[in-house]
Amino acid sequence: MPTMPKSIFWSRTDTAGSEQVLLDDGHGLAARGTLLAVDPIPWTARYQLTTTPDWATTRVEVEAEGLGWLRRVKLERAAGRWRVTTAEQGDLDAALVAAGHRRAGLPGTDDPDRLADALDVDLSGSPLFNTLPVHRLRMAAEPADVAHRITVAWVLLPGLEVVPAEQIYTGLGPGRVRFASGTFTADIDLDDSGYVVRYPGLAERIDPR
Repeated sequence: MPTMPKSIFWSRTDTAGSEQVLLDDGHGLAARGTLLAVDPIPWTARYQLTTTPDWATTRVEVEAEGLGWLRRVKLERAAGRWRVTTAEQGDLDAALVAAGHRRAGLPGTDDPDRLADALDVDLSGSPLFNTLPVHRLRMAAEPADVAHRITVAWVLLPGLEVVPAEQIYTGLGPGRVRFASGTFTADIDLDDSGYVVRYPGLAERIDPR
């Protein structure tokens, strides 16, 4: 497995948790990351991500694990279609119900064709994945107030259900984009390379001292 030349660390601001990613963005993006959070129950997720040179996502693998359960999902895109495969051990739903939460449902999707319009994957709770459309759409080179309406393959943590989701990215000038999905909006601060510095209500980047 190759080493990665860059590392980014975020602290969650919506719950106790964090994310670290190791990445190489010399030709598109190759990344390996780890997320941890305590809600709705404590879990750890590990992911691997690969894009084309123009930042369209081609492969994402996610493994989520908690006390007494483990789930995996793999998304691969080729010839304009997504292939989604899953695996599961233990019983996440039992752990959620025991903690007073609703069931997560099954990992993956029963109809990958619903994801046909998605060129990006969005992993819930991960600031890294907001970088994908920013780069793919070349938003840094655009004037402010240009809006892009896109469909993403949204991977929900911790259950790893995969659903299509409509999102809108709007440039707000250098280093800022507005993210909107449904009734939710957030103005996200980015660094010069297009990676999230501050995502209000979700995460802030922590740099080494």
